[in-house]
Amino acid sequence: MSARAWLVPLLPGIVAAAGVTVYVILLLVVESQVGIAALLVAGVIAVLVAARFGAAARVGAVFAERDDILNLLVILAVLTVTGFFYEDHFVLLMVATVIIYVIACLGLNLQFGYSGVLNFAGAAFFGIGCYTAAVLTKNTGVPHLVVLVAGGVMAALIGSFLLLPVLRTHSHYSAVVTIAFGLLFKIFLEVNDTLGGPQGLRVDGMNVLGWEFNDNIEIGENFEASFYVNYIVVGLIVLGFAFAFVRRVERSWIGLNLDAMRLDETAAASFGLNITRWKITAFTLGNFLTGLAGALFAMMLGFIAPTNFTFGDSLILVSIVLLGGIGNPWGLVVATVMLIIVPEKLQAIQEYRFLLFAAMVILILLFRPEGLLPRPLRTYIPGWKPK
Repeated sequence: MSARAWLVPLLPGIVAAAGVTVYVILLLVVESQVGIAALLVAGVIAVLVAARFGAAARVGAVFAERDDILNLLVILAVLTVTGFFYEDHFVLLMVATVIIYVIACLGLNLQFGYSGVLNFAGAAFFGIGCYTAAVLTKNTGVPHLVVLVAGGVMAALIGSFLLLPVLRTHSHYSAVVTIAFGLLFKIFLEVNDTLGGPQGLRVDGMNVLGWEFNDNIEIGENFEASFYVNYIVVGLIVLGFAFAFVRRVERSWIGLNLDAMRLDETAAASFGLNITRWKITAFTLGNFLTGLAGALFAMMLGFIAPTNFTFGDSLILVSIVLLGGIGNPWGLVVATVMLIIVPEKLQAIQEYRFLLFAAMVILILLFRPEGLLPRPLRTYIPGWKPK
């Protein structure tokens, strides 16, 4: 196949990715509140026009058949934005935060979207990963890459104590259990002086093979880049592994069993599925990913406190999952960009962001319960079509 014949079918996806990248750069560059609002309105209009004339469907078809191209384009887009703002600490902090939040929400997506296990304590498990990183970096010489894994393991381990009440309850009752755990976790941190109490803890920056991630990158005498570039690169690597893992779970017999349990527990159990086993699997794997993200987040920020892990923060994570599309990992990327970057840029709504998040969740549940990017039909082999 010639290069032209290979490239032409991919052009709609490539053009769309380039357009979105330019749009995000403009959104991050503009400082005027009026300009930002105008860009947001223009973005909504562009999406509606693309949907009206079928361009969105063509782009979706390209990426459905070649999700490897989509993965590559997203990585290139993130690296392009990072390179454009290589000196801007604030913008790169937002980019790194988006990446880390997507990793955390992949865990919630595994619970909400694939198995139907409700977890409204996402911020608590995220915080477990953060405090694990703080304790290990401060008091031990454990390699920091191992600290990342330890954050996920600790979140999964502590989450196992919730399994008994979660397994003994159903639907909104299990959600109440996780809400109570999230509130108790914050109170525990505030009264525990060993973990810094309400003042919080300092966290050492990541160090891999002598490379200090919290030092700016200096090349020669004339080039200096923000240290957040380090965390963006590591975050992309971790996100790549987490994303691949979640997609493999979805396309495997494990994902099939989780879907069966989510759709109808009684019917699944009558066909021999062990409901308890699969709830434990989903809850544990999801908490591991959320704790992993928390450990990376703590080392990037350098300081954590109980106020970082409130129920409001859990609501942000849940809002991302609902807005993006329950069960669709790519929807998390779109929703995270919207809920993290837009409020930071549009300062006029900062004080009302939790009110807006709550209203958004209500509107999504009422008018588009499948989210902005609904989960597509299950595909075991990407791009496969019956003959």
